[in-house]
Amino acid sequence: MTIQILPPQLVNQIAAGEVVERPSSIVKELMENAFDAGASRIEIDLEQGGIRMIRISDNGSGIPREELALALSRHATSKISRQEDLVNVLTMGFRGEALPSISSVSRLALTSRTPEANSGYRITADGSEIHPEPEPAAHPPGTTVEVRDLFYNTPARRKFLRADKTELGHILQTVERLALARPDVGILIRHQQKETLRLPPASDTEAWSQRVERILSDQFIDHSIAVNASTEGLQLKGWISLPTHSRSQPDQQFFYVNQRHVRDKLITHAVRQAYQDVMYQNRHAVYVLYLDIDPAWVDVNAHPAKTEVRFRESRQVHDFIFRTLQRTIAAQKPGHAPAIPDEPSPFGFQIPETTVFASGQKQASTPLSRRVTAAYPPPVSPPSPQALSIPFAEYAIQMDASAPVPPLGFAIACLHDTYILAESAQGLVMVDMHAAHERITYESLKQQLENQGSILSQPLLLPLRMTLSRHDADKAEHLAETLVRWGLDLQRTGDTSMVVRAMPALLEGADAQKLVQDLIANSDIGDTASPAVEQAIHEVLAGVACHAAVRAGRKLSLAEMNSLLRQMEATERSGQCNHGRPTWIELDRHKLDSFFMRGR
Repeated sequence: MTIQILPPQLVNQIAAGEVVERPSSIVKELMENAFDAGASRIEIDLEQGGIRMIRISDNGSGIPREELALALSRHATSKISRQEDLVNVLTMGFRGEALPSISSVSRLALTSRTPEANSGYRITADGSEIHPEPEPAAHPPGTTVEVRDLFYNTPARRKFLRADKTELGHILQTVERLALARPDVGILIRHQQKETLRLPPASDTEAWSQRVERILSDQFIDHSIAVNASTEGLQLKGWISLPTHSRSQPDQQFFYVNQRHVRDKLITHAVRQAYQDVMYQNRHAVYVLYLDIDPAWVDVNAHPAKTEVRFRESRQVHDFIFRTLQRTIAAQKPGHAPAIPDEPSPFGFQIPETTVFASGQKQASTPLSRRVTAAYPPPVSPPSPQALSIPFAEYAIQMDASAPVPPLGFAIACLHDTYILAESAQGLVMVDMHAAHERITYESLKQQLENQGSILSQPLLLPLRMTLSRHDADKAEHLAETLVRWGLDLQRTGDTSMVVRAMPALLEGADAQKLVQDLIANSDIGDTASPAVEQAIHEVLAGVACHAAVRAGRKLSLAEMNSLLRQMEATERSGQCNHGRPTWIELDRHKLDSFFMRGR
């Protein structure tokens, strides 16, 4: 076979395979162009799920008559002009492939008018490299791109399109992702001339949160935590769901890097790791997060569809996201209500000035690294869980009518020796005492290990002798130093015999043999330098905490119950046990009244 130059039309169609997968791909590219043009309003008209027709109109800066034909040429763009611009990309699009790729597989009409022009101009394309001269056309300032008969000249690709309803669903998902990126832009969608979606522009944080709820759910903000943290060169804002407001699928996870929606394994791992102690198994968090980063720190040209990015300092970005979310979640204790990020910008943080015109662009006036300062949420230290025996007289004084009622209220009874019932200012609080004490103990163990390097141990008055399998005995001997750090002094005295000489102080009275067997079974830590070692250690500590927690069926006095409630209020992540299950719920007066139809 001989080597030959491909004809331009075939080159464009091959390029279209990377950019135009289905109608939603066209909507994405054209909306991003509208954002870059400074549009504050975008209208989208569709026919047959976008297969027959897509028309997108905006009120942006428009394209001059003499540049209309150039806009349909490959690699023609107003957004970069030199190699150095690629490391400082502040626009959604920049490669100049969208319009020529779309026109190569459809019948395209481009109409535009700049604010200073007396009239608009229209140019058409049908997949060939020959473009007629622009003709005058009535049009307000802005641009309209009309795409008809998608894949009419590539029937092999057209047959892979799905039903109109399915394609419309993909378009709506794409628009919603973009609408979260730019809440200041009003968006209207009509399908078959019927209004399908209307999103008014958000001029303040309240309207911004309303758009978030409109796209996710009406209850999202009420069940979320506001995120607001920054360090040199990085700023993270938005909302993450409470651990109890999770989903079975990761279908409501939105992450934006400099307003660009991305899917990134590093980011996903950082978020999931932040929830590892509080999320129930096989559940997924809901979040809308915005990372503002110096453009020079990120490569947005890593994927043809620009859905993936590469970070220059990936470990720093991962740790910043992980630590920020971990501390934000940990700081949530009873009485701390979710909040809305309070910033003047509808994005929740100051975006660099990036208004783009048809003939050029403005760069950020001040580098991000000089505009943000460190502001991590401060870590909260839980109290050491001593024996639950605080004198009841202390609480009797606090229960005076003039004293403030604590968030979890005061204990009034214990139900089935399992659940604490407490009266709060809002209504009735119910606490799973085992789950709550498990979390309190777990956080205390983690703090001891982090601050002191080991867990406080208590020598046994009489050493405990036990018999293990040879495999478990070998494993225990290998992990002897590690087990000492966890408060367990275990020595081998024979092929299968071991002696326990000390136990964690918090586990006084626990079943020592069962604890040893559980620790050995769950201590496959391996290389201590591995990034997974911290998670492995936490899993072991969670098992230790489970052994130490008060058991269902144990009777607690009112003083002990109140002591547990006060420790919950001061402990990080106390809303969930170590397995992600909730530790307490509250029924407010309104809910209680509804049970008995009061006020009807």
